[in-house]
Amino acid sequence: MQISATVVGTSAGPREQSVDARWLMAYAAALGEEAPEYFDTTRPEGIVAHPLFPVCYEWPLALDLRAKTLTDEIAVRGVHATHRLVLHRLPRPGDRLNTTATVAALERRTPGAYMVLRMETVDAAGRPVSTTDYGSLYLDVDCDAAASTAVSTQWRGQGDGWSPSWSTEVAVPSTLAHTYTECARIWNPIHTDRAVALSAGLPDIILHGTATLALAISQTLRQDARGAATPVRSIACRFGAMVRLPSRVTVRGQEPISSVEGPLVRFEALAEDGRPAVRDGQIILDR
Repeated sequence: MQISATVVGTSAGPREQSVDARWLMAYAAALGEEAPEYFDTTRPEGIVAHPLFPVCYEWPLALDLRAKTLTDEIAVRGVHATHRLVLHRLPRPGDRLNTTATVAALERRTPGAYMVLRMETVDAAGRPVSTTDYGSLYLDVDCDAAASTAVSTQWRGQGDGWSPSWSTEVAVPSTLAHTYTECARIWNPIHTDRAVALSAGLPDIILHGTATLALAISQTLRQDARGAATPVRSIACRFGAMVRLPSRVTVRGQEPISSVEGPLVRFEALAEDGRPAVRDGQIILDR
């Protein structure tokens, strides 16, 4: 099985989607959030979106683009490997957003073919809202020589070691994958259908990578005095170990440090067996 470099530059969209308070609140609720910023529609500033909410409106474009570029046999071998999100602003109730997805990079890696989809979302006036580089590894799949447009595949999360200054445990109930699927509107049967998960070679259904990342982001923001209102500029991470259901995830991180882009918070999430489910996590806060 092989992916041709000719897929680089292929696009899907734009697709228009409406964001309302119901969707924003449901996503926060799925993550166990309780902060009034996510739910109190009487706030003068209105409710805020969870920083990882863009994955919700990006998912349909990822499916559209995969259908245009990959065979079913290859697509089922994909695992979410890296995630880089830039928030130009948070989505808001009443937004009508247009998202376009493009195959921005294809590269041969030891485990398989590494493909990056760039998701660019603008509002009704054409102003940027979010930009995401969504990296997937297609295990045991070959590809042509590295090719890319508009994105570097060099992982920026690598660097000097760091020591966590805080740590907390998060319970992952047996129903979380089902709740997250419906509230995020992200459906992949390996997360909710045990028969499908087992047929794909998994030990059982597993939690979505974006759900694990969102839980880690929530815990990281709670370390800031501003909590849910903490302004986030960007998020980046790599994914690793699977998170089983039910289980517990340990999130740990570091106090903000100075960086060229702004205050930088490093974090990670460990699965119940101690292996990193989210690694090289970085949040850049707005100054």
